[in-house]
Amino acid sequence: MKRILLSLTIVASLLLALACQPSGSGGDKVRIGVFMSTTGDTANFGISSVNGIKMAADEVNLAGGINGKQVELLIQDDRSDASEAATIVTKFVTQDQVHAILGEVASSRSIAAAPIAQNAKIPMLTPSSTNPEVTKKGDYIFRSCFIDPVQGAAIAQFGAKSLNAKRAALMVDRKNDYSTGLEKVISEVFTRLGGQVVVTQSYQAGDQDFNAQITSIKGANPDVIFVPGYYGDVALFAKQARDKGITVPLVGGDGWDSPSLYQIGGAALDGCYFSNHYSPDDVDPIVQKFVTDFKTRYGTVPDALAATAYDAARIMFDAIKRANSLDGAAIRQALADTKEFPGVTGKVTFNENRDAVKPIVMVKIEAGGKFVVAERVQVEGAAMPTAATSASPAAAASPAAPATGASPAAKTSPAATKSPAMTTSPAAAKSPVKTATP
Repeated sequence: MKRILLSLTIVASLLLALACQPSGSGGDKVRIGVFMSTTGDTANFGISSVNGIKMAADEVNLAGGINGKQVELLIQDDRSDASEAATIVTKFVTQDQVHAILGEVASSRSIAAAPIAQNAKIPMLTPSSTNPEVTKKGDYIFRSCFIDPVQGAAIAQFGAKSLNAKRAALMVDRKNDYSTGLEKVISEVFTRLGGQVVVTQSYQAGDQDFNAQITSIKGANPDVIFVPGYYGDVALFAKQARDKGITVPLVGGDGWDSPSLYQIGGAALDGCYFSNHYSPDDVDPIVQKFVTDFKTRYGTVPDALAATAYDAARIMFDAIKRANSLDGAAIRQALADTKEFPGVTGKVTFNENRDAVKPIVMVKIEAGGKFVVAERVQVEGAAMPTAATSASPAAAASPAAPATGASPAAKTSPAATKSPAMTTSPAAAKSPVKTATP
């Protein structure tokens, strides 16, 4: 009888201890909610991203976890639907009690989910949503990719400074927000740098005949043609432009990024350029280690979404480690204090808007479809970190951020000093990678 009573006492004590444990403490796990589209229209984007996040989590767990706690990923498929994304994130914060959230690829779904994470004061980091509105949803919302205005500025700066172009033509898809958004920034920045937009022509996705636009562009005699569109239209336009005798380089954004680009356009694209998050054939040791590890694990070359998601996960894990806490406010502050984190897609610093400050890769298309990293562009006026800057804007908390005093979260990333310089340096590359549209 005494044994029974003793056993009951022990069980009761254990139950009481569990009941008294704070629900958000996480026990021996760091719970990370991941919402991505692994089915639906953008399933390829989501699958690549999830694979990158899984690899990052396995790496940190094999190394002992975060401050002795293993990372537990709660991965949910939002089926490429914004309302489903909001439902999933609601469950993350109300039932699963996650400590942080990674997602989404598409800006529309990140925008739908962000207010929920913000209200719950759970840090959310999107790896590849480029719409500026995403991080405007609150001071707990971050992104580790560039935003479209910065990409547009990089394209214009590259044309004006690296290509020494003085006269530019613009070829724009008027029915596409991505194209028109980039057009606006390209035009403004190119003009500010002393260039002149001598002609602007428009088209609509799916058009097959660009003869009228090409005739107008050729007559304006530009030094460069900016084509901020998607790969299918760009490739057809390039072929027809070369057939009409236009020889100047075409320059565009990450919408060019598809294996189909060169398959359609072929040699007409030789000598052209586009901006991107990274190239899998970049000779940077950080990039090559990631590519090798990813190929070993998944049997395929990682695209840009895998790279941006891998970086986002590692940045989040690093912030949680530096926060030395699973408290949302402490993690949020550590994220805000991230400075020059050595990512696969470049050194990442968060600015006061919680947007990533990082160089943008400009990829050159060479004969035979070889893709080469021509340059890493640091955009003027985009608060890019420099060696001479002792305190980056990213090191300051958002005006709405909680004060943490001398909390460990205030430390910048300890890994920052291990990365090779990400300045303007050539690197070999040849394979295009798929990225998300804004």
